Amino acid sequence: MATIAKQIADNASYQAFVNGYLKEIDEGVWHSIVQWKTASGFNTENHDKFMLELQLQHSEIKLVFGVAFRSIVGRHKLTGIYHQRPNSMEWHPLDSISAIMLLIKEIYARSNTPHVCEQELELTSRTIESHQVMADYVQERKDDPALKSPRFIDSEQSVLFGHWLHPTPKSRQGMHRWQHAHYAPELKGSFKLHFFAVERKWLNQSSAIELCAEHIVLRIAEQDAGDEQVALIKQFSEAGKALVAVHPLQAEWLLKQDYIHQLISTGQLHPLGPLGAKFTPTSSVRTLYCEKLNFMVKVSIPVKITNSMRVNMGHELDAGVTLAKLLNTTRFSSLHSQFQVIGDPAYLSLSLPDMDESGFEMILRDNPFKQTEKELGIGGIQSIAALVQDAILPNDRSKLATIIHTLSVQEGRSEHQTSIAWFDRYWKCAIEPAIRLFDQFGIALEAHQQNSLLDLTEGYPKTYFYRDNQGFYLSSSVKSTLLQLEPDLIKCPDLFYDNDMIFDRFGYYLIINQLFSVINRFGLDGLVSEDTLLNLARIKLDKLLTQVSSLGQGLIRSITERKSIPCKGNLLTRVDDVDELQAEMEQAVYTQIKNPFYCLTPPVSLPNNPATTFEVCLESA
Repeated sequence: MATIAKQIADNASYQAFVNGYLKEIDEGVWHSIVQWKTASGFNTENHDKFMLELQLQHSEIKLVFGVAFRSIVGRHKLTGIYHQRPNSMEWHPLDSISAIMLLIKEIYARSNTPHVCEQELELTSRTIESHQVMADYVQERKDDPALKSPRFIDSEQSVLFGHWLHPTPKSRQGMHRWQHAHYAPELKGSFKLHFFAVERKWLNQSSAIELCAEHIVLRIAEQDAGDEQVALIKQFSEAGKALVAVHPLQAEWLLKQDYIHQLISTGQLHPLGPLGAKFTPTSSVRTLYCEKLNFMVKVSIPVKITNSMRVNMGHELDAGVTLAKLLNTTRFSSLHSQFQVIGDPAYLSLSLPDMDESGFEMILRDNPFKQTEKELGIGGIQSIAALVQDAILPNDRSKLATIIHTLSVQEGRSEHQTSIAWFDRYWKCAIEPAIRLFDQFGIALEAHQQNSLLDLTEGYPKTYFYRDNQGFYLSSSVKSTLLQLEPDLIKCPDLFYDNDMIFDRFGYYLIINQLFSVINRFGLDGLVSEDTLLNLARIKLDKLLTQVSSLGQGLIRSITERKSIPCKGNLLTRVDDVDELQAEMEQAVYTQIKNPFYCLTPPVSLPNNPATTFEVCLESA
């Protein structure tokens, strides 16, 4: 493999894993670079501002990391790694993979968890696999101009590094290396769905729109179909059969199951193979996009990605349709046009005896992203995950920094001023409406980076889009009101949660995962300090506090007034090998982190010297 791709993947894997370790396991001991040089006599030869020291209790090895950027919101920019062995005063360079392996050993050495050996092997193998896969992606795509394209699907397929604080962001257990070229978004895979004809008595479908799910799937099969395929579809339709479709990887798995063999042998199910429109995967891998169609499809795949096996659960099907109807009834997006929730208005599956899931579960998602090249403007449609990702090549700008630079040149003002204006518009279309939706209707969203998209055709955020029918939390305190708005919610009891749990989860996804990642990107790129944006966000939260009801006030106070706040521990979730979609209440492992807002005691104003509050926060940390 080319050296540059391996170096890029080494660094990206290192940044994600070690930052996760510092957040979830051990925050280490911080030294200013001056203190470090004086005490150790060791010069790193990097442009470091801090040195961060970790004592590994199990191996008695000391690790020290150079830090070029120290973050308030938790993602530092790390440089070189050095280690010191027991009974030695010498510091020696260490490669990033060896450092990660030492940290994994340290985690499990501290643990009293049963089956530690199996879990350690699992985390080790997934970490190595993620790194190797990432390096393959970088090698294949590093010079691809589509990485900088404003098209929706190009943005989706540009996230080569993955989750900013996940230890195994590109692990794809269940997908063989040769299959990535066909099915991985990072490699721009393209394929047709695998269709089956089935006895209609087994169909399970619902729709919140005029078109039923069965007809939508039939149209997908007929898209770009040749004469022979059209004749085949017609033959089964006239025989009273319906069509269902799955991902090719899922089809391969299904055709090895005994219950599928039985249905096929009795003539109730007929494999038809690939038909219809060609799809390409979005960043989630299993949500598929075709620019010709009005719907995307979200399907099950037998692949474990980040923390979970990616399958559609039976209870999610009705939930998606019911929530689509609920949101239409609230008219929230009509009244707040800058905030849109992409609906999952229909589903199609099979309902087989004694099975919660048949493996055929397909969710149909609205596709609002069919822009022409002329309509893309400056930034097109970008997920926040793509926007805040580090530049793929060293010394390039991030996507956010590129947009800010373009706007700054066009408007003839400083990048700092442009960044403040950009952040203000982002807040108004992404953060404030999400809080108001919860305040007014008790609906909270898993609004993390990947689920959050921005219309940046004008450079500045114009519209925020939320996607994901798995990511809704309804407040039990307003259950009766919501049931009046949408009676079918009675079939979705799993959607209702106590407010305290919603405060924790919503606070993590909206604030820590999404907002803090944007603030961190501005800081890393030197556009505007994290401290300045945290102060600005606190001012906006305090103002919003006076405008919302007790429900919204409870949420805002949980964000600003707690000394520590719950944070999803992706590393800890992987340490315990938890599949969060299969866990009780789909609960991952959470940990407590220091709240960056806590030291910003109101009344808050933007400081003349932005470093002042930042330094106070660091000292209190």
